[in-house]
Order: sequence, then structure tokens, then C-alpha cells
Amino acid sequence: MIKLPYMRRFVYLLIILLVSLFLISPHTTRAFVGPSTGCGADQVNTALGCISTKVEVGSGQDTFFSKIIQIAVGLGGGLALILMLFGVFIITTSAGIPDKLKQGQEIITSAISGLIFIILSVFLLRLIGVDILSLPGLK
Repeated sequence: MIKLPYMRRFVYLLIILLVSLFLISPHTTRAFVGPSTGCGADQVNTALGCISTKVEVGSGQDTFFSKIIQIAVGLGGGLALILMLFGVFIITTSAGIPDKLKQGQEIITSAISGLIFIILSVFLLRLIGVDILSLPGLK
């Protein structure tokens, strides 16, 4: 098994970056309810923006579950892109060392398989939750 010394530092840097993005967000980090924060009466203002608390599909607004799914898929896709770029960086700076080439290939392969997993899970959620069971709030 190949040890990934750069991967540990990369994960730590990514965690610090994500935490700092949430702390420096233009939105407040506390949840406030009501129109005084720019959100509707049935929305909560969070660090990620206004999130609806309705379960039923209303007048064109996103529901809580669909907003959470959008955020999770966006973060997962962004993380996959960052990991692919990191793998390409390792391969280009490997100077022909076979271990580093293999390490970069493993990172890229893992990122692509994770992205395929995310895409298939969204497809299955839509197929089962929306088309077959017609669950409210997932459309």
C-alpha cells in the first residue's frame, strides 16, 4: 500500500479552507427566521443562504430536501474536481518516479469513481423517490 504524505496535508488544507469559507461567509452563521433577514416567512437564513422549511412543493420555491441535495451534490462534485486536479498535479510533478505516477493515477481514479457514485445516487433518488413513490418535496 502506498502511503500518501501529501494527501494528509491536502485534506487538512481542504478542511481549513471549507471552515474558513463558512466563517467568512457574507451570511450570518446563526439561523434567523422571518423576513427581517431577507428570507421568506417559511425560510431559515443560514451560512449557506435561505433554506426553505416547507416539505410540500410550493409556488416555485425549493424545498428543504431539494436544497440539501443540491448543496451536497455541489460540494461532492467540487471536491471530486479538486481531487482530480490534485492527482494531475502529482502526475505532472512526479519526474517519472513510478510510485508517484501510480499515486496520482489512484487519486484520479478514486475521484472519478466518486463522481460516478454521486451521479448514480442522484439518478436513483429521482427514479425511486420522484417517479416511483412520488414523495413530496423531491421534485
